[in-house]
Amino acid sequence: MGLLASPTSVGQPQRREVSRLYEQLCANCHGIDLRGGQARSLLDEEWVHGSGDDATLFQVIREGDELNGMPPWKNLLSDEEIRALVIYIREKATEARHAATRYPQPRPDQTAETRLHRFRLRTVVEGLATPWSVDWLPDGRMLVTELPGRLRVVQDGKLLPAAVAGTPTVRYRGQGGLMEVLVHPGYATNGWIYLAYSEPASSAQSRDVSMTTLVRGRLRALQWTEEEVIWRAPLWSFRPGNIHFGCRMVFGPDGCLYFSHGERGHAQDAQDLTRPNGKIHRILEDGRVPPDNPYAGRSDAVATIWSHGHRNPQGLAFHPETGELWETEHGPRGGDELNVIIKGRNYGWPVITYGMNYDGTPITAWTAREGMEQPVVHWTPSIAVCGMDFYRGNRFPRWRHHLFVTGLASQELRRLQLNGHRVIEEEIVFKGIGRVRDVASGPDGFLYVVLNGPDRVVRLEPVES
Repeated sequence: MGLLASPTSVGQPQRREVSRLYEQLCANCHGIDLRGGQARSLLDEEWVHGSGDDATLFQVIREGDELNGMPPWKNLLSDEEIRALVIYIREKATEARHAATRYPQPRPDQTAETRLHRFRLRTVVEGLATPWSVDWLPDGRMLVTELPGRLRVVQDGKLLPAAVAGTPTVRYRGQGGLMEVLVHPGYATNGWIYLAYSEPASSAQSRDVSMTTLVRGRLRALQWTEEEVIWRAPLWSFRPGNIHFGCRMVFGPDGCLYFSHGERGHAQDAQDLTRPNGKIHRILEDGRVPPDNPYAGRSDAVATIWSHGHRNPQGLAFHPETGELWETEHGPRGGDELNVIIKGRNYGWPVITYGMNYDGTPITAWTAREGMEQPVVHWTPSIAVCGMDFYRGNRFPRWRHHLFVTGLASQELRRLQLNGHRVIEEEIVFKGIGRVRDVASGPDGFLYVVLNGPDRVVRLEPVES
């Protein structure tokens, strides 16, 4: 898809709130609830012009449609504001569609129906405090991180009452805390476990700042030992605030460790190669820089950067067949993304986006520019996308190698079937039972889901006809 429009100014304020603009300019014809009046409904997705794609909708708002009584708004609205109106219409249409659709909302005693499989939802462990991610040791024990800074162990189906002692001190505030846990693929011989968390600045610093940090260590009984810092941002680059830490980790087929770092609420940092935030990074298992990294050996860039232009990437997984790295990225109001991550590429934030600010004001009119990658799919309105994983088990054979992604605000688990770099089917597996933080294909073939509110880990178990 090309440019919707160049970001020109028409002398009007470019940060007017979009719902007020709609009420002032559009509601008289299309209805205050967008259901139509003098003009057509904007919620039924039946369009006079083409398929109603974003570019066409943008153009009709900007240039008008004299034959059908639609005035042009290009002299009153900036291109940024017109783009925000497109997002607003998409939001309202999706809300109307969801309100008219029944989605699985499973309880433990119920069988849920999806297109390819039936399942029951079984609680694996509860009594947690904001669980964030899970992984497994070879002996079947499950590790669970809690955002306040605790690493928990589930053994024989029971949560051990004591947390692991000696784990790093985290900055638990807002979105920050202890986030990802990852067991080394060679754990049986080396015993390494990796943690990603928000690290506060040293006590010698007067500023209240933090950044994502990675460590590895070993588990002796319930004691965290032999800790090594694998990656830490330079102290000068630490940022204030409580948002956008990223913190997902995954080992690639090349043996390297890939991890995400959000832009920490400083959007322009994502385009600055001298700063580590707003990037996907690649390191060796001990933290050294692979010599074939795109910026290795350069003085004007962080050597561990693999890709840049990211907002808050909170899902990373390698495709089990192609070996490609896939990523889910939490956008602003709209513009959540699914991307294929390619070495050295720029993914555009904040120069291009399909979203707008949370307060309803526009960010940009650009959705594409030369030299910046397009998402495979974007979710506008936002589902607040978080963790993701490819299903690798055999208990749900028709789901094998399908991609599962989570939604926090939307409280959804979604299944995506891929064909190359295209999504050919997307299904909401369940909705409305809590904020869905993470999803993981377990070593036992079940699909595990981390839920916040109430806080628990559940798994999907097949129920065959």
